[in-house]
Amino acid sequence: MKQIFTIISIILLLPFTAVAQHEEETENGVVSLAGKEGFTIGTKKGDFVFKPYLLVQTCANFNYYDEEGLDPAYNQDNVANSGFSIPYAILGFTGKAFNKVTFNLSINAASSGGGILQQAWFDVQLKKSFAIRVGKFKTPFTHAYLTTLGETLMPTVPVSLTSSVILPYSLNAVTPNIGTGFDLGVEIHGLVKDKFGYEVGIFNGTGSSVNLASKTFSDDWHIPSLLYAGRVTYMPKGVMPSTQGNPNRLREDKMLFGLSTSLNVESENESTNDFRAGAEFAMLKNRLYLGAEIYYMNVGFTERQKIDESYNYLGGYVQGGYFVTNRLQATARYDFFNRNGLDSDGFLNMPAVGCNYFFKGCNLKLQAMYQFIGRTGHETQLDRDNDDLGLAMHSGTILLQYTF
Repeated sequence: MKQIFTIISIILLLPFTAVAQHEEETENGVVSLAGKEGFTIGTKKGDFVFKPYLLVQTCANFNYYDEEGLDPAYNQDNVANSGFSIPYAILGFTGKAFNKVTFNLSINAASSGGGILQQAWFDVQLKKSFAIRVGKFKTPFTHAYLTTLGETLMPTVPVSLTSSVILPYSLNAVTPNIGTGFDLGVEIHGLVKDKFGYEVGIFNGTGSSVNLASKTFSDDWHIPSLLYAGRVTYMPKGVMPSTQGNPNRLREDKMLFGLSTSLNVESENESTNDFRAGAEFAMLKNRLYLGAEIYYMNVGFTERQKIDESYNYLGGYVQGGYFVTNRLQATARYDFFNRNGLDSDGFLNMPAVGCNYFFKGCNLKLQAMYQFIGRTGHETQLDRDNDDLGLAMHSGTILLQYTF
């Protein structure tokens, strides 16, 4: 019965799914070109445009981990995963041809394996309300991921999206998280009256690190074991820019409401069907940015696993930023996550504060943040210790970013 309900939910929502990320200047999803001059190649007629772009981020990281009740004899290092890192070193190009086809390709030299190819897609727009995109690109789920990478409020996305959930089984191949990120697939999308849009996609469901066709048919539901995803947004004041802070946009008045859903059929090796749903809000009002999301995931095992139970997880965040001056943005976020499932007591609460400084005339951005991961409401100390395994109790990040 639950399987039937899940499929019906997907079918009902998909036809109305939308995206607000179709503003031409942020179409690459990495670098916004708003208010910037750069190198562009184009024909006199304007029917062909080629625009290279670059994003480099260098971080200083500090992470302090709780000892989780271990005896000091284990000589555990509380400070780990600290030092310097390069999260992204992206070189790409985007453009349009024949006033109908847009294209984008980007390489992330800081990644490895299939993740080196960050994006590779082309988009055919038959009309503003109907277009087809094919390749590797962002799946239509969560405002946090669909924001332009170089214009996020904080150096890291919410932990509730990236951390794997906790399951009461020792299955190393079953470690889903709520965020879906980049994937290979095809989608149809469009924008109606500059207020409504839709995006419906089918993806491999294997994430950004796999560029191969490796899926099969579902043993339980007898449909392709792929990721079926969609998103709907309403923007009452026109298209919402894909930014959480830009000094060139201090006179905006935009608002966005969104719903999204996805079903990843037999997503893991050993294996589960993962259903996700989310709701979001974002607004820009002059110097102020506000955003909030709540998302839900149901993890159900396949019949061959012989596990009858399914597990439910809930997460979300509220965040905001305000330009104190034309170059300095103060930021704050509260993130929460029922990482151990709704059937178990306790959850993670994760406040964070930070600031962003935008250097004038050179495309440099400096970001700093501090985050604390707390635990509350757990029934036992063991549950409390297990809930934040692998997560730093105290973390600090300073990030310097250059874009072109």
